[in-house]
Amino acid sequence: MSPVRTDGLVEIVDTTTRDGNQSLWSATGLTTDDLVAIAPTMDRVGFHAVDFTSSTHMAVAVRFHREDPWERLRLVSAAMPKTPLSFITTGMRFITWVPVDEEVMRLAFRCVVRNGIRRFQVADPSNDPVRLRRVAVVAREEGVEEIAIALTYSVSAVHTHDYYAERAAALADCAEMDCLYLKDPGGLVTVDAVRELAPHFLRAAGERPAELHSHCTIGLAPLVYMEGLRAGFRVLHTAVEPLARGTSNPAAETTLRDLHAEGFSHRIDHDTLAAVSGYFRDLAHERGLPLGTPQEYDATYYHHQLAGGMVSTTRRMLEELRRPELFDAALDEVGRVRSEMGYPIIVTPVSQQVATQAVRNVIDQERWSNVSDETIRYFLGHFGEPPAPVDGDVAERVLSRPRADQLRDLEPVLLEGARARFGRISDEELLLRLTMPQEQVDAIGVPGSSPGPSRTASVLERPVRSATVRLLDEVARRPAITHLRVETDDELVEWRRSG
Repeated sequence: MSPVRTDGLVEIVDTTTRDGNQSLWSATGLTTDDLVAIAPTMDRVGFHAVDFTSSTHMAVAVRFHREDPWERLRLVSAAMPKTPLSFITTGMRFITWVPVDEEVMRLAFRCVVRNGIRRFQVADPSNDPVRLRRVAVVAREEGVEEIAIALTYSVSAVHTHDYYAERAAALADCAEMDCLYLKDPGGLVTVDAVRELAPHFLRAAGERPAELHSHCTIGLAPLVYMEGLRAGFRVLHTAVEPLARGTSNPAAETTLRDLHAEGFSHRIDHDTLAAVSGYFRDLAHERGLPLGTPQEYDATYYHHQLAGGMVSTTRRMLEELRRPELFDAALDEVGRVRSEMGYPIIVTPVSQQVATQAVRNVIDQERWSNVSDETIRYFLGHFGEPPAPVDGDVAERVLSRPRADQLRDLEPVLLEGARARFGRISDEELLLRLTMPQEQVDAIGVPGSSPGPSRTASVLERPVRSATVRLLDEVARRPAITHLRVETDDELVEWRRSG
């Protein structure tokens, strides 16, 4: 047996509810009731944090489940007082693909914090240190407790190890950065790469922890995690087994076994982790949702570099268009589109643009004959300078479209005038109405309804479905209550107020 290393304590960030759900269940698999039911158990596992949501996932709660995403934050955070919930953001948008004014972004940050988010994971589609630092400053000013800044991994002639060394160094003196992490959404980092990149990340992090986030898309992530630990990373991002592997993150259970074998220690309670895993496995069986399975090495991923969530999203797009047989062709086209767009990093929001354009190109008779507004905005430079020059012929074709002139000086979503337009509603509802279709927001809390006309009562004040959810919501509103335990034959809920 390997001796436990005294300097080898490893923290675990759980990705089950966001990245696992997104990678394997298209971000639509979990409802608020599902999350509230398991939250008290997850709180006892010993995770450093839970990678919980994003503005995209908040939109999914509205669009697919007719749920109030703010209520989801409040209830789950109230049921998990010991474990910080994390929100991932680029700081450039909130729900809508249209850019938002800084005042709107500040309001969004303020609202997610006051509804229970304590940690931010900040990424940027261009790994721009200036923008990353700016988002970190705004997040801190709006009350975020812990800020993890990400540098997103990619492979191209531009994205060399020197590129990552320079950007890590540029973040070293960021006072708002509490930890720095290598974000590998495509599962592309190799054992050699993590060994070479680690000194640059550790040097930039200094006394702060360095985190490692990768996916099992081509089977390398578990090996990369162990080599990353040997090189000095001390926080790993994992999901519980039913929502791990495949295009998701490494499984917590096997990662912990590997830690033990290598002499590292951790704070995870194995029995409680097994209960969480069993809960999600039962959900998968009940609803016919896929379980993550180990992936064989597939070198084609270095060509398209799609992250786990975007692989499932691309497949879903083609199924909705009744052209699932074009999936392999679309993945091949992703690589071609990416090269024509100057090798952007395949991360939100650019990953959606590249994948959508690839789907359009394989369906249409002529490539680039249909282009989304977001892709036009990319060629206009709204998402930063491309890492490499774009294809001149493609750029000319995209920017010669009449829509390009209309989008050139696109005005961001503004708060100015919004209060007068929507009336006396909460900040939370205001943000939803600014960024989502009216009929979708109106349908919140109306199970089985068709999106209908506007209602006079605030849709975010309607009663929720489950008795447990109602109870926790009421308890959270009463400061005098600090501890609640409810035990029945079928359910155990334990809640403690944080702070």
